[in-house]
Amino acid sequence: MARKTANDDPLAPLTLAVGQEDLLLDRAVQQVVAAARAADADTDVRDLTPDQLQPGTLAELTSPSLFAERKVVVVRNAQDLSADTIKDVKAYLGAPVEEITLVLLHAGGAKGKGLLDAARKVGAREVACPKMTKPADRLSFVRSEFRTLGRSATPEACQALVDSIGSDLRELASAVSQLTADIEGTIDEAIVGRYYTGRAEASSFTVADRAVEGRAAEALEALRWSLSTGVAPVLITSALAQAVRAIGKLSSARGGRPADLARELGMPPWKIDRVRQQMRGWTPDGVAAALTAVAAADAGVKGGGDDPEYALEKAVVAIARAARSRR
Repeated sequence: MARKTANDDPLAPLTLAVGQEDLLLDRAVQQVVAAARAADADTDVRDLTPDQLQPGTLAELTSPSLFAERKVVVVRNAQDLSADTIKDVKAYLGAPVEEITLVLLHAGGAKGKGLLDAARKVGAREVACPKMTKPADRLSFVRSEFRTLGRSATPEACQALVDSIGSDLRELASAVSQLTADIEGTIDEAIVGRYYTGRAEASSFTVADRAVEGRAAEALEALRWSLSTGVAPVLITSALAQAVRAIGKLSSARGGRPADLARELGMPPWKIDRVRQQMRGWTPDGVAAALTAVAAADAGVKGGGDDPEYALEKAVVAIARAARSRR
């Protein structure tokens, strides 16, 4: 979710959207444009890339108009602007024009940091749009999408949606929108499964779940399906690692209620229940062997082996075998 500063007026003279998550960057722009057109339906919107914003262009776009029209000027990838154009932008920041809203989209980081610092110095309204690389972040995003739409979804449904769709925020947002449009009442895991069964079976998390449950044949089938549909091998090793670590963490934790263990281990309570079911048959030696297999597969898919698919198959078989070590 995009995070905003205390100055949350979309019609502020300058909005600075910082990050690399395309959906959030686009939403930051859409919010400003919507606010401007609510104030003036004839608002002129100029959406520019760095090659379109040459030295002098900004001065032309922001010059006084006989008709005093409201205007929104969007500059994408501002970190890639030329040095001369950056000088123009900095000069404009010192004396912004009334009725004009400038929106700078900046990836963050060292490149173009001078412009970033200058925008912050003049008190820009800032919207943080970080890339969501962690599953927990995407899970929070899905929950927020349901809340924004005024709908209720169970924790299991939200997790199932993330597991099924993957890391693409646009697709996650679209899936939430579709479910809320089609379904009345609370959205649960069964509903998500009904809509996204094919994708769920092809997800890296399904591979991991079947492996730690000791269901080698099903895990291998899910693995081959995942790879055939374009799931990156590195995402599969990550899911395998998460699943095995969860087994290890819960098996070494003291007994207690799911809510207490959730706080101790940093897992949601519903996941505690799921891992408890999966950990039957596991031993400490089995966890160690499975982690070793995951590490070998991770090295194999990152260039340490000739055949990433074979490395993953070996890991899946080893994990499923470890899951049956107590049986």
